[in-house]
Amino acid sequence: MKRELLKFLLFAIVVSVVPAFVSGGYLLNVLVFVGIFTMLAVALNLLLGFAGQISLGQAAFYGLGAYMSGVLTASHGMNPWVAMLIGAGAVGLLTFVLGFPILRLKGHSLAMATLGLGIIVYIFFNETVDVTGGPSGLSGIPNLTVGSFVFDSDLKNYYLIWGFALLAILLAVNLTNSRIGRALKAIHQSEVAARVLGVDVHLLKVEIFTISGVLSAIAGSLYAHTVMFISPTSFGFNVSIELLTMVIIGGLGSIYGSVLGAALLTLLPELLRTFQDYDIIVYGLLLILMTMFMPGGLVRGIPDAAVALYGKLKGGGADVER
Repeated sequence: MKRELLKFLLFAIVVSVVPAFVSGGYLLNVLVFVGIFTMLAVALNLLLGFAGQISLGQAAFYGLGAYMSGVLTASHGMNPWVAMLIGAGAVGLLTFVLGFPILRLKGHSLAMATLGLGIIVYIFFNETVDVTGGPSGLSGIPNLTVGSFVFDSDLKNYYLIWGFALLAILLAVNLTNSRIGRALKAIHQSEVAARVLGVDVHLLKVEIFTISGVLSAIAGSLYAHTVMFISPTSFGFNVSIELLTMVIIGGLGSIYGSVLGAALLTLLPELLRTFQDYDIIVYGLLLILMTMFMPGGLVRGIPDAAVALYGKLKGGGADVER
């Protein structure tokens, strides 16, 4: 555990000094979104990478958090921090209640159920025009504030978002290295074996589903108060596929792999704007290639490739000497 804490502290230091080496507000703004997607990827990885429960509706919890914060603050004048807590609590209650019937399903049935949930929530955002603004979106969402200090710049938002992202990472690291984390890994390997060992499999799956939903809702609230405008397109099926791609590319069962996947998939569209209309195809190709050549994700594939390359170079040097 000390090693994990040291790794986290080093990562936190790197995150804190990054703005000093970033020139221009645009790149800093992109890094703000990397932080938001890091929270979402960590949330999904807890569910998929550790518990082995696939979800194609993660964007629904992200959107519910954003819209609850947006509606309560922009339309009802509520304090943004209170609205964020209400949004997280409401999504937590929803995921806990829905988790009991949904998580009795397995494999593709579970994937379809969560996909259906995501579609229902997306349609709700579009159709409830009086509440959410419908397809036109919801504007007038205020920035978060602490006293007279307003998070109204890219630099301020960077530290705000990454502060929450680091807390999410710390929570996930502590959780996965605890008794609960070992139980989740046992469930991933074999639910029958986990039950034999005394694990309440169904309740634990519901609990991790709830934690994943709450983290996603908080990320949604942060997104709403950072951008100050939200629309249903930001929480559609494509976003769930992006998150799934981030987790698989970064590495299933790796918290820092989630960060790597989120960074790559957030920065990549900025580098490949010509493929913007075909982003879902690009994500599909990335998933296929990663599954074929790096099934453990970048966080495991890169070190393995480096070791293999070193072995070949060393072997080649030995052949030359002979």
